[in-house]
Amino acid sequence: MKDVWTEPEINPMDKKINKKKIIIITLTIVVIVLAIVLIGVYKTNKQTREWIDKNIFRKEVVQDKVATIDLKENENVNIYAFNRYIGILNKTKFSIYGNNGNKEKELEVQISNPIFSSANRFLAIAENKGQKVYLISDKDIIWENSVEGNIAQVNVNKNGYVAVVITGTIHKTAIKMYNPDGKEMFNTYLANARAVDVSISNDNKHLAIAEVDTSGTIIQSSVRVISIDKAETDATNSIENTYTSEAGKLITNIKYQDKNKLVCMYTDALTEIENEKEVTLVDNKDKKVIFQSINLNNYACSIEEKSSGLFTADSVVNIINADNKEVKQYVVDSVTKEIYTYGDIIALNLGTEVEFVNTNGWLVKRYIANQEITNIVVSDNIAGIIYKDKIEIINL
Repeated sequence: MKDVWTEPEINPMDKKINKKKIIIITLTIVVIVLAIVLIGVYKTNKQTREWIDKNIFRKEVVQDKVATIDLKENENVNIYAFNRYIGILNKTKFSIYGNNGNKEKELEVQISNPIFSSANRFLAIAENKGQKVYLISDKDIIWENSVEGNIAQVNVNKNGYVAVVITGTIHKTAIKMYNPDGKEMFNTYLANARAVDVSISNDNKHLAIAEVDTSGTIIQSSVRVISIDKAETDATNSIENTYTSEAGKLITNIKYQDKNKLVCMYTDALTEIENEKEVTLVDNKDKKVIFQSINLNNYACSIEEKSSGLFTADSVVNIINADNKEVKQYVVDSVTKEIYTYGDIIALNLGTEVEFVNTNGWLVKRYIANQEITNIVVSDNIAGIIYKDKIEIINL
């Protein structure tokens, strides 16, 4: 009689397959654990992070080891970074260079003293205290127009809508609005105040105007929000709201973020207007704030100088999320000379070094020079370190 309790025979191939699975699973777990440990060390240990950034991620670049654009010394040129390009305006020629330093296009613009504004693939160029304004998309001129009066400012949003601030007319200030095809949409006027900044919302529905009234004994700042749809049919009755600050506070810049959040920069604070309320993001009272900026995508930043020794100081970069108000910090062990911001990039000029930091608080690139750095241009994708005879290109 056959023994029904006999153990079934195990195929040797099954043993090999099981061993292989165990080895793969074990190796996978080890790799995951190592990755978690490395990420933790990278985040918490500054020396390790700097070593990894330099030797593994290759985030450090040095002068004379990058692509360059040659300049003629003592030539009066205006340089601007936008989209993936660096533009150089020399007399009436606007030359556009790629990240390899090669000229890709040359445009004719009747501007000698430019004001620039860029967003997404669009670049607006206007003549400071002049009449001409151009809109460029990527590397082509989309339209050009002339205004009556003197242009003081220009602003373009990511969809190509343009606002031009004009002085020298019968009104204190006039603002002219254009659609992406260059068609004039409306004019609005300020009788007593002057516009220090304007911003167009990302959904093309609102125009915000930062105003300063100096006619009284105390400075009065306010922000006027206009409905673009209403202004096209009745500009005089298009005001949706006006936010008046405390007397004596000086507003300097405004910028629309996503979800119609409007960030405002004062000399002593950063605020945000949302759901018809203005709330404080950063209060500079009792702080040694040396720089601040709102020219970022959905973020604002302020740089505070803090003593780190008897004769030394650190720069603490506070990066504020305009959506959830979360603050991230990036600390540099030296005093920042100047900052340049655009999109998701914060460039810190430290004298002979530049650190490019993103809005998540991580180093993107570090540039080391053998001389003092005096001027930088930056966009989301490219930066230029400007010297007398050349521009060194940094790919971000």
